[in-house]
Amino acid sequence: MLNVPSQSFPAPSSQQRVASGGRSKVPLKQGRSLMDWIRLSKSGKDLTGLKGRLIDVTEEELKKHNKKEDCWICIRGFVYNVSSYMEFHPGGEDELMRAAGSDGTDLFDQVHRWVNYESMLKECLVGRMAVKPAIPKGLLPKSQMTDISTKEGPSSPSYDWFQTDSLVTIVIYTKQKDIHLDSIIIDHQNDSFRAETIIKDYSYLIHIGLSHEVQEDFSVRVVENVGKIEIVLKKTENISWKCLGHPLEKHNSLIPKKDTGLYYRKCQLISKEDITHDTKLFCLMLPPSTHLQVPIGQHVYLKLTITGTEIVKPYTPVFDSLLSEFKEPVLPNNKYIYFLIKIYPAGLFTPELDHLQIGDFVPVSNPEGNFKISKLQEVEDLFLLAAGTGFTPMVKILKYALINVPSLRKVKLMFFNKTEDDIIWRSQLEKLAFEDERFDVEYVLSAPTSEWKGKQGHISPALLSEFLNRSSEKSKVLLCICGPTPFTEQGIKLLHDLNFSKDEIHSFTA
Repeated sequence: MLNVPSQSFPAPSSQQRVASGGRSKVPLKQGRSLMDWIRLSKSGKDLTGLKGRLIDVTEEELKKHNKKEDCWICIRGFVYNVSSYMEFHPGGEDELMRAAGSDGTDLFDQVHRWVNYESMLKECLVGRMAVKPAIPKGLLPKSQMTDISTKEGPSSPSYDWFQTDSLVTIVIYTKQKDIHLDSIIIDHQNDSFRAETIIKDYSYLIHIGLSHEVQEDFSVRVVENVGKIEIVLKKTENISWKCLGHPLEKHNSLIPKKDTGLYYRKCQLISKEDITHDTKLFCLMLPPSTHLQVPIGQHVYLKLTITGTEIVKPYTPVFDSLLSEFKEPVLPNNKYIYFLIKIYPAGLFTPELDHLQIGDFVPVSNPEGNFKISKLQEVEDLFLLAAGTGFTPMVKILKYALINVPSLRKVKLMFFNKTEDDIIWRSQLEKLAFEDERFDVEYVLSAPTSEWKGKQGHISPALLSEFLNRSSEKSKVLLCICGPTPFTEQGIKLLHDLNFSKDEIHSFTA
């Protein structure tokens, strides 16, 4: 029996390339939208050419199917006939053809590894790769031996536990000093306890079926100078535990973060507030049994079921207000996550999100992204280039820099929009600029009214060269850019033309 993947996926157009170098979307023909693909895949048409049969595929067989009209691709051991999907692929046919007749797992992971492709391509499933004969011990190829012996990663963490009459304390020894409260993600439901610690680019997972019940609320403490994490659970009954529990899937494992799947928990919609004519501030409440703080510059995924198919989109959390205090208490009560989301009336995902009622639940993933807070260390000049809701990653970066970076001399935001009515939190931005002389904001409109006296147009060499003036000739600079893909790609090119180095630029994609 083939192990057919479960049904769950993010839309292929939901990728958020948090660094430059991701694929670009291409214009799709009419009738080739994601919804059109969902309709086709549910129509009953034979998309594999095998009339419903599932087969084991050898490497030799896979290599034969390498043309647009006959294209098979392997992802994580499963083979899909993507010939019918070619015209629906937002990255274009050429992007898919890079993996034609071969294992496309690495290529897929480079662009959007979080996409759970199984449901979208469920009707394209040809089968599973045939298992290769095992290599006898002692005959491991030299190339593989080298890879194993030279593999670099953090020192293997460990954990322990102890108890009192009323408490159980789980202690994680990460053996790293750069561990913070946003490094650990905890979920426990019923007797299942899950704690994922992000250590550099690795994930250390504790996953246990607890031997006894505990209360929903718990506390977390990080001793940063020694990299120790203490999780204190409250017993439901004051009895002595003989053991912590039994191991569940991937318990006590340390694996590269890129190889982990996304874990979701259901968060409750608490409020929706109009910010502009088409942008709303959504407030979601985490379950009481979850500890999750999204690191600055990272995003999460929201998941909705639309026409029987699960669709996922990335969003970067913000504060409830740009002017709210940003402090990290020792024991934070971070129960809420806020999102600024533009509603597209003709879209697939955001209208469904907007139709949710207060009290409804939305699955929210673990954080993703490669922005490191260390990029802000010793920065003197911080330049932020944002278009539309590409403003969202800038919110926390801006506030963090103003409060926590002693070397900072100035922060400048150039905010691109179509009209004045599209400017998110305009009054708050201007109040912040008034209160902190280091901060300045400039608006650029592409479709202003005749009364508009400010800058207008699109991102250009002239606008940037005037905007990007350093506080001193050799000041340490960081430039962050986020917006639609064409805006970001054009902006990065212009920044390079202006002699800013790759290390001085960090791009997000809205």
